Amino acid sequence: MGFLLGTLGLLSSTPALAYHVVHQQSSALSVGRLRTINDSAVHYVQVPKKYRPAANLHRANVIKQTRGASIAFKTNYLLPYPGYRHQAWGNPQSIAVTGRYLYVVYCPTAWHNRGRLVRYDLSVLQKLHVTPQQVQQTYQTGTAQSQAIRRAIKVGPAFVTGHGQSLAYNWHDHQLYMWCDKEKAPRVPTSQYGYISQISGSQLKPVHQVRFRLKHGRFAVAGGHVLTFDKYGNAYFWTRPTTHHVYIYKGRVSSRHVKFRLTHQVLQHGPGTRVQSMGYNPRTGKLYLVSDDSIAKLPAKKLNGKGHLTKGNVTWNKFASRREFEGLAFTHNGQAYLLSNHNPEILAGNQRSW
Repeated sequence: MGFLLGTLGLLSSTPALAYHVVHQQSSALSVGRLRTINDSAVHYVQVPKKYRPAANLHRANVIKQTRGASIAFKTNYLLPYPGYRHQAWGNPQSIAVTGRYLYVVYCPTAWHNRGRLVRYDLSVLQKLHVTPQQVQQTYQTGTAQSQAIRRAIKVGPAFVTGHGQSLAYNWHDHQLYMWCDKEKAPRVPTSQYGYISQISGSQLKPVHQVRFRLKHGRFAVAGGHVLTFDKYGNAYFWTRPTTHHVYIYKGRVSSRHVKFRLTHQVLQHGPGTRVQSMGYNPRTGKLYLVSDDSIAKLPAKKLNGKGHLTKGNVTWNKFASRREFEGLAFTHNGQAYLLSNHNPEILAGNQRSW
């Protein structure tokens, strides 16, 4: 069965993309008895009325914790703006890291549920000893260094991304996945179906998709907004069913079947207003629930079975940047990369066991 993505408006010059879609008939969700964890170390941080731009628009920035374990993120790359052929790369939504490559999903606001994937070759950029500003201005100058930087950047075609905040690398099967969570308004899904796409790391577009329902009796959720995988291939996402509570879902994703369960432990204190990202550190085995200027952390293995989380397992970091935290990804050795917007940049953490 094929699935055709048409191109409209701003994308009229982009070829249509076709890929296979599996329509899963069985329910993709199970729900058991829930219990509440008073994770009192976590404090709710409300989204600012207006995000603050980066302190340094053309130089390195630092985002450091104000509460919680010591961690500081420093600018690694100021992302190109504008992008290739003046493309709108000002609204990055998520990142993933796979070996030498770092992937960024861009979803221009005017494109409405569409975007593109751009791949950065970290190995080449490191060998070039680039400065953050050189990366930022690579499509604005014609120097030999800029041309070398451009060769380290691969630009993918436009496709239906939905909100685009869920690109994730599966450490077990070494594939990229993301939700296609199309919205008719911010955080309002167009459908009660969930869609997870497998993304080609070389073609930078979907090559396969599974459509399913996350429904168990009267309990239903349209789909995830964020996504991460642990080193065993388990998939996770989190939601905010009330202002403060957090649900964490755990499951498996394959080419023909998706299955999630609502884990038994409900967190009484969520990190903040916006469900921005979810990360997994293979070095520490921790899951990271990311909101703006607020990140909660917990050991993934404590969600096994009926769950063994205690309030002491959940720790928290607060930051004071007033910037939008769009994505958090880790390398195999625990190097953290934070994607921040306004102005778009990748910041590297200084603690690998954080």
